[in-house]
Amino acid sequence: MEKIALVTGATSGIGKATAIKLAQLNYRLVITGRRAERLKAMSAELEKLGAANIVLCYDIRDRQATTDAIESLPADFQKIDVLVNNAGLASTAEPIQNGDWNDWEAMIDTNIKGLLAISQRIIPGMIERKSGHIINVSSIAGKEAYANGNVYCASKHAVEALTKGMRIDLLPYHIKVSSISPGMVDTEFSLVRYHGDQKKADAVYKGLTPLYAEDVAEAIAFMVTRPPHVNVNDLLLMPTAQASAVYNHRE
Repeated sequence: MEKIALVTGATSGIGKATAIKLAQLNYRLVITGRRAERLKAMSAELEKLGAANIVLCYDIRDRQATTDAIESLPADFQKIDVLVNNAGLASTAEPIQNGDWNDWEAMIDTNIKGLLAISQRIIPGMIERKSGHIINVSSIAGKEAYANGNVYCASKHAVEALTKGMRIDLLPYHIKVSSISPGMVDTEFSLVRYHGDQKKADAVYKGLTPLYAEDVAEAIAFMVTRPPHVNVNDLLLMPTAQASAVYNHRE
């Protein structure tokens, strides 16, 4: 029987690329996101790949909406084998003293509380079946803090800690828990961070070749295709032109 993967934040970037890659690996998909039209288009794309899929359109920051969405899954889509906690964002890049509470709340509610809400709904089934794989999409920002990254870095450091805690707590149930920590990835990430300022977003990747969403998706595919006795605890993925969160080489 085909395995089922649930990918959060599947309407663009890493989430979209990961859903496509898992479909190519013969997974059935549950895809989530806030943008209904994009989810509809994504669902059609997965169907063209031969992947049965379910769309859950809701805001992962809303815990009750998360509960309602998971409870709405038909019986043949309830046994989630792989959970990819991809939904996340950076909102603004300002010194801590200039930060906006709304930006902070958006990052904390999405990157931390959203991850917890969906995980809390999926983990019991994995425990019951004594199998499953949770992959948390973290960031180089979860390894190093950098100027003007303050709350975003804190949220991804929390993802790192939660991943380690999950791995320990779920160890007796044969559930794999992994994290993947990309450096620069050319997605909508910077456009969201700079609130739609395309010029600022483009400047982030100027003069170098960043990672692309497909690069991260391929790494996730590697993680989920390891044999049962092998778990990739953490994968740090960087473009060749980037040495750390702050050191990169631009032509």
